[in-house]
Amino acid sequence: MKITTALICWTAALAALSSAQAADAIVVAEPETVEYVRICDAHGSGYFYIPGTETCLKIHGYIRFQANAGPNAVTANASTSGTSDWDVFTRGQLQVTAKSDTEYGALTGVLVFQINADNAFGQATKLDSAYVDIAGLRAGLFYSWWDDDLSGDTDDIKSKVTLHNAMRYQYESNNFYTGVSVDELEDGYYSAGEAPNNVGIAFAVGGKVGALSYQITGGYDTDNQDGAIRVMGNVAMGPGTLGLAGIYSSAPNSYYQTAEWIAAVQYAITATEKIKITPGFQYYGHYGIIGGDFNDDNDGWKVGVTIDYELVENLYVKATVNRLEQDQGSEVTTGFFRLQRAF
Repeated sequence: MKITTALICWTAALAALSSAQAADAIVVAEPETVEYVRICDAHGSGYFYIPGTETCLKIHGYIRFQANAGPNAVTANASTSGTSDWDVFTRGQLQVTAKSDTEYGALTGVLVFQINADNAFGQATKLDSAYVDIAGLRAGLFYSWWDDDLSGDTDDIKSKVTLHNAMRYQYESNNFYTGVSVDELEDGYYSAGEAPNNVGIAFAVGGKVGALSYQITGGYDTDNQDGAIRVMGNVAMGPGTLGLAGIYSSAPNSYYQTAEWIAAVQYAITATEKIKITPGFQYYGHYGIIGGDFNDDNDGWKVGVTIDYELVENLYVKATVNRLEQDQGSEVTTGFFRLQRAF
């Protein structure tokens, strides 16, 4: 009897203790949900979702060290040129690309910032590109089709200024594209007495046919009332790629003003997985400008070689040397050495 009574008492005591502890139980708050960065592979490698949105972002760029050699060597984007036959500069470039899906296709926005430092005090910062692109329509500050060229650094087949405020439409399919653009040519070529504020109309047709890639580019400078057309192509051949280009310009204009016509050829040899050697040759017909027109009494040619070497992944070395000779004028040898880290 005494044992039974004791068990009942212990049971009652334990129940009371459990109730007391349950009443005083500490409730631990659950941690807030952490939103980790998600990879976005819908638009290619390197993109990630901006937290809380469906917009994909990619950040990339490069750091470049370059030494130029030649008469009165000029650093890219330098405000003045000196009389030294060599010059060194450093560049940092950062590009931000945003993409999101819409009912009209991908909505793209691009910002490119660039800083060029000729020395500790001679630094120039610029907006290198800023544009919006959707359904083939692009508007903003961007490089034209005339910025494209062959892969070596011997050819001289680009406009002097290829970055414009412009609007363009480009249609693309698997192996074909075509487009037209309206360019503000405020920094282009203009005749003496004219204001630098003209407009240009450019077009491009390009694509691939088997081993051949090609591009036909044209431009009409409305202020100078002249234009230029360029044909360029590359075809895989043997251990490398053969590149050909030709230009005709009716008179000096913003799209081409170096010579009335040119022919260029190069052969990019894949020596190893990391080394590419590209010899090239270009001929200029009616080279230079006299009295607002091309110099009919002057032809010229340029020969050179470019070497590209990938030291390690994303670290590249490029070196080139070129020799320019003309019927009238000095013979000129130029070149540069470049070390570039991409990311």
